[in-house]
Amino acid sequence: MKVLKFGGTSVGSAERIKHVARLVSTRGCNIIVLSAMAGTTNTLVDICNYLYKKNQAGARETVNAMQSRYEQVIAELFNTPSSGTRGGAMMSQAATEMREKATADVNRCLSYIRSLIDVDFTETDEKEILAQGELMSTALMLAYLKFTGVNAAMLPALKFMRTDENGEPDFKYITVRLKRLIAMNPDADLYITQGFISRNEYGDIDNLQRGGSDYTASIVGAAIEADEIDIWTDIDGMHNNDPRYVQGTRPVSELHFEEAAELAYFGAKILHPACVLPARLHNIPIRLLNTMEPEKPGTLIHNVSVRNTIKAVSAKDDITCIHIKSGRMFLAYSFLLKVFETFEKHRMPIHMVATSEVGVSVTVDSSPALAAIVDELKNFGTVTTDEDMTIVCVVGDLNWHNGGMASRAIEALGDIPVRMISYGGSTYNIAMLVRASDKIDALNRLSASLFNKN
Repeated sequence: MKVLKFGGTSVGSAERIKHVARLVSTRGCNIIVLSAMAGTTNTLVDICNYLYKKNQAGARETVNAMQSRYEQVIAELFNTPSSGTRGGAMMSQAATEMREKATADVNRCLSYIRSLIDVDFTETDEKEILAQGELMSTALMLAYLKFTGVNAAMLPALKFMRTDENGEPDFKYITVRLKRLIAMNPDADLYITQGFISRNEYGDIDNLQRGGSDYTASIVGAAIEADEIDIWTDIDGMHNNDPRYVQGTRPVSELHFEEAAELAYFGAKILHPACVLPARLHNIPIRLLNTMEPEKPGTLIHNVSVRNTIKAVSAKDDITCIHIKSGRMFLAYSFLLKVFETFEKHRMPIHMVATSEVGVSVTVDSSPALAAIVDELKNFGTVTTDEDMTIVCVVGDLNWHNGGMASRAIEALGDIPVRMISYGGSTYNIAMLVRASDKIDALNRLSASLFNKN
């Protein structure tokens, strides 16, 4: 059994829902993980923002607009030919039944959102509203599959997906309850579940953050010991550079788990960074595929590395570099401890680190919280910042024993100023910090030097 995950654009319209239904119904008995329809989560966020601002009228108008959109999608999904023949009449009756079922399921979600408009809105309410997108997309897919004769069964994510007190997946709980739900529908042709949404340790509705549908697919794959986890998007695999800024990029045929994790963490949008770990720990291959071109091979992510090869480049934007210089050289260990405790206190992840005897430079995501962090760091030394920076990441077999591999990446940037270089923390990655204004030039130079030589 495989796990097949489809993102919001893959199910973003009636036509695309039909396309995905045809695709999954020919690939055996698998578990299908769906995101919310494209645009839905953003609309739900807008509704929450209205409610935080106590603008109930704005929230109602947005819910009404969403209902109109879903009514149109449902009408297109179950639009059938003339019922003048017996077969046509039977199809028309089935369409009516499934259209009514889909409408009732969607209206139940919208009614629940409306029930929260006049309450004292809280963060818990927000998470419950955000969950409705996946509940609606899976309801539409289930109804359409049944209409086409597929014996599909729902595996409600809120009945098995749970995080623990640390916000991490509770794998024992998930595995037991997911297998129980599957066993309750042993004759199903397909199983459908929601990505992104979960419950927390208190049983409240929660989520796995943006991009969490990839994470759901990987967690489900690990729980059932799947043969493979397929992530279906609108691009044919992970490319060797960012096609938005570099011409002539091409899909990478295969990546090691560590290479894929580095690329995802440092800006490759096709894959959520958290997705890799459960699959790697259970040695389950991940395949990145194109929904609109399913015949393409895509990218295979597994536990095999190719020696002496640079695979791809990615870039992470909105980075700030913070440099802290200590005036007391003789307490270097205490200085570093206090610096990193400050970032831990503010729950601010660090991407790159460079140290010397009296100073340390770190890179973090640009954030409103930085002002407080910088102010606190001034207790330990002199603090300066470089803003509007980008981390450019080169991934491949960059083991230090492979002489010349790292220098190829560094030399490719030529006269582009490099603020920091991180090399050696991973044998699969070299990261270089450049000005955001130099990002596109850097990506193109790296492609020309690393991938386009004859």
